[in-house]
Amino acid sequence: MTAPVPRSPSFADGREDRERLPPVRLAYDGHTWKEIAHLLLNLPVSVLGFVYVFVTLWVCGLLTLTVVGVPLLAASLLGTRRLGKMERARARALLGVRVDEPSPIPRGRRGAGTQRLWMALKDPVGWRTLLYYLIRLPWGVLTFALVLPSLFVLWPVLPFVARGLANADRAMVRGLLSPSDELERRIAELESDRGVVVDTAAADLRRIERDLHDGAQARLVNLAMGLGLAKEKLLEDPDSAAAMVEEAHGEVKLALQELRDLARGIHPAVLTDRGLDAALSSVASRCTVPVQVTADLRSRPAPAIEGIAYFTVSELLQNISKHSGARSASVDVWRADDRLLIQVQDDGRGGASLDRGTGMQGLADRLGAVDGLFVVDSPAGGPTTVTAELPWRDRS
Repeated sequence: MTAPVPRSPSFADGREDRERLPPVRLAYDGHTWKEIAHLLLNLPVSVLGFVYVFVTLWVCGLLTLTVVGVPLLAASLLGTRRLGKMERARARALLGVRVDEPSPIPRGRRGAGTQRLWMALKDPVGWRTLLYYLIRLPWGVLTFALVLPSLFVLWPVLPFVARGLANADRAMVRGLLSPSDELERRIAELESDRGVVVDTAAADLRRIERDLHDGAQARLVNLAMGLGLAKEKLLEDPDSAAAMVEEAHGEVKLALQELRDLARGIHPAVLTDRGLDAALSSVASRCTVPVQVTADLRSRPAPAIEGIAYFTVSELLQNISKHSGARSASVDVWRADDRLLIQVQDDGRGGASLDRGTGMQGLADRLGAVDGLFVVDSPAGGPTTVTAELPWRDRS
């Protein structure tokens, strides 16, 4: 018995495969029913939201002239955030729309109720949610009026109608209930900057503790031991005791000098008393490279900005002394509108960057934590120009 020879696929078979109909699928699948449920729920949800928004605006508008009006409006905007959260949850469950939750309004420091009130009034998420519910009432009436009769009259085309209306709903949710990209970016930056500030403060505290322990504290311990030995020999060997007292006197001078240097590293007295110009001239005089300082400031900035500017220049001049091989350097400080600008130049070998362990990245992080900028231009062979920019805040 001859076995059947398998037939190779022909062009006609390929044409039959192409003409084969897709598998049968129900028009009313799970996604369609979810979209229909969402569209039918639009009317009651929109009515509740519109009533809340209308009553809020009407009552707050009447009470604007009183003390109660503004806090009530802020509280109402916080309430619209809750409504927006529920609406995003409904869209996520029925429409499959994935919208990130906006960041909460910061609580602020204790006693900063006015600040939190002002932030609630400026909250773009609350105002966009309020606008969302204002325009939703006519849309909810329209979708309910189209979908409910279509369940009985136009049911063959209802899946297509529901898909079109649901897509419009998705666009509204994404457009009005999604968080502001710029606001979220700024919040993320501030959270990161806060971490940098905390880490920097902790590092400074560890440095101060280390300097005290290894410097002045060790000298004071030696001083106490020397004075104890001198006290024991005071009657037996006055000459030896006098020599020990003399040595202890030298230790006291060295300890005082180390404490002065440490205090200068925390916050120099000349900066507090005479301002940035005198403080920068003082730190420039200790640099191993001749430095020309020019400060064009008609007034003094806030103490925090002044301190950051001082320590930025101080560390840059230390880098010039240690790494640049420069013959001269210059420091220019001036104010441009609401910014404090610092430019430090040297004619050294160049090659400085933010990622070579020269402390530049730490300076950039510190300035970034206060909304500042830090730019390094240092080609190989020099010269090096470092530009720092800080926000100007008045000293009041």
